[in-house]
Amino acid sequence: MNEDLKIPKLPLRERFTAFGATLLLFLILILISLPALEGAGRDLDYAANLRRFVGQFFPPDFSVAGQLLRAIGETVQIAVMATAFAVVLALPLAVAGAQNIAPRWLNLLTRMILNAVRTLPSLIWALLAVAVVGANSLAGIIGLTFYSLGYLGKFFSDAFESVDTEIADGLRQTGADRIQAFQYGLLPQVKPLILSHALWMLEYNIRSAAIIGYVGAGGIGLLLHTFQEFGQWRKFCTVLIFILALVTLLDFFGEWLRGKLMKRRS
Repeated sequence: MNEDLKIPKLPLRERFTAFGATLLLFLILILISLPALEGAGRDLDYAANLRRFVGQFFPPDFSVAGQLLRAIGETVQIAVMATAFAVVLALPLAVAGAQNIAPRWLNLLTRMILNAVRTLPSLIWALLAVAVVGANSLAGIIGLTFYSLGYLGKFFSDAFESVDTEIADGLRQTGADRIQAFQYGLLPQVKPLILSHALWMLEYNIRSAAIIGYVGAGGIGLLLHTFQEFGQWRKFCTVLIFILALVTLLDFFGEWLRGKLMKRRS
């Protein structure tokens, strides 16, 4: 082999990149976390327990299909309304949180608000909403709206920071006001990303709306909780099948729509 073609060996300091440091830290965390695998510490037959439990799920009881379809309809309604409210509220927060648009003090304040909103999971937001408005679908909408706001505000803000502001600046120099510069200079660039993030949030909210019923926030999760409480596992299995079908259809639709949006963007 020609000596000139040999790859030179870099010093250890240069080979130890940020990726290597992150990987090493992750491996150390894995070693530290190994005690979590101990479980209850009792000698249990996990395979037999699993077979016995799963055996109660079959055959599924489809006698509740009509009830499930109505609950799925309510679940989708909760997710759609929560996503719509979150998109409307997230857009101004995203502009305030974008470093290339708003002043620094407003960026910091907005990001602190969004971080605080994201701190609570959707189930806790739904629980707080149930405490305020009662156990109904409105609680689910309120809970998922707040939860979605934290993420969409962050996603939209990152989208605005990735755009080229020269077009908006040029419009300002030609006499356009701030709103016109935003509408015609910035918004067209981020519109595909906003639609893509909103669609992802809708998918997530439909999944979440199937769970928040456990705390009384409406939707198909309420049936999950009821069947689980009474040990009606065959009906519980039917609910899971319906949720799987809904999520699968939504996934295919989302993939198709995102492909269309990306083609338009390119």
